[in-house]
Amino acid sequence: MFTSSPAIAHLDMDAFFASVEQRDFPQLRGKPVVVGSSDPQRRGVVSAASYEARQYGIHSALPLRIAYQRCPGACFVDLRPQVYGEESRRIMAILREYSPRVEPLSLDEAFLDLAGTDLLFGPPEKVVRDIQARVLRETGLACSVGLAPVKFVAKIASDLEKPAGTVIVPPGTVLDFLHPLPVERLWGVGPRTLEQLQREGVLTIGDLAAMGMESLIDRFGKWGLRLWRLSQGMDGRAVEPRREEKSIGHEHTFGEDQDDEEILEKTLLSLAEKVARRLRKHGVAGRTLTLKFRTESFRTLTRSVTGSEYLDQGLLIYQVARALMGKIDREGEKVRLLGISLSGLLPREQVPRTLFDAEEPQRGEQIDRAVDELGRRFGRDAVKRARLMERKAS
Repeated sequence: MFTSSPAIAHLDMDAFFASVEQRDFPQLRGKPVVVGSSDPQRRGVVSAASYEARQYGIHSALPLRIAYQRCPGACFVDLRPQVYGEESRRIMAILREYSPRVEPLSLDEAFLDLAGTDLLFGPPEKVVRDIQARVLRETGLACSVGLAPVKFVAKIASDLEKPAGTVIVPPGTVLDFLHPLPVERLWGVGPRTLEQLQREGVLTIGDLAAMGMESLIDRFGKWGLRLWRLSQGMDGRAVEPRREEKSIGHEHTFGEDQDDEEILEKTLLSLAEKVARRLRKHGVAGRTLTLKFRTESFRTLTRSVTGSEYLDQGLLIYQVARALMGKIDREGEKVRLLGISLSGLLPREQVPRTLFDAEEPQRGEQIDRAVDELGRRFGRDAVKRARLMERKAS
């Protein structure tokens, strides 16, 4: 029984976007489905792949052209974000009927704290199976669930027996569960760390635990302490319910991996302008800016900064993002994806006015309002910053 310890479940929808397409369009069932674009020659990446497509080595973030090369007979379909969002809301609503402590991680996965819910719904082991059956019955979509005393173990468990798997790790068995697993299952063990560990003969989480805390700290500093704690099954984070709208952002995937700094900066400026327009459209400003890179090896790097001012102006967002970009070490890798998001949102009328009293920000606001109005009347691209205009050959 889990009643004496936290009972944390991690629910992960199986091939979510692709499964929605196969449910809605019967002709796609049983076939390799690639979600991203109906034109596989288009520049872009795979957003989701059905399990049939995965047998050909197709996976998320793979360039569409490569996906087509690997399986020319696959069914390539366009994204339908509104449909996926609606399905996600239905699923999260089901979870909240079992516990108020639901922490969505994305549209297709969430943590759920079931501690203390026994009297209403029975033991957590029963509840997670009930949830799986109900999600399938009400949405026609399958999910996998992991149940464990701590979050990261629950997340690992949910991934082990996909699709439609249920893996339960009772208290007292966490180390028996973790230690035989490959060390790359641990959060944060990326390609470089994995290569270093493998050179030292560390292949499993148990091998890592056997190195000892001091040895890991000597090799990896503070990160070594975190690795050791994870190898011991330690994760003190609670399930934290979140509001659905936490940030506003925009991303761009390059057709070819990019390392031209001028192109990166122009793209950053364009993203900043798009994010600013969305902030103003929603009547909010953001205080925490997050910059996201995805490199050619599909590593995702993020950096965030929280300033004293709330931002909703493109040029100011760009300046902050550009400063962050200079602090990210890509280790010589080219950039596949670039993104900007603003969180810590506050309705514009609630932003302290003293932060916007300076002459330049006021002038910037006036310009942005004028650009927004021109965009509404003549189209979004009616007015652009000079730097974003394409230069014609002389």
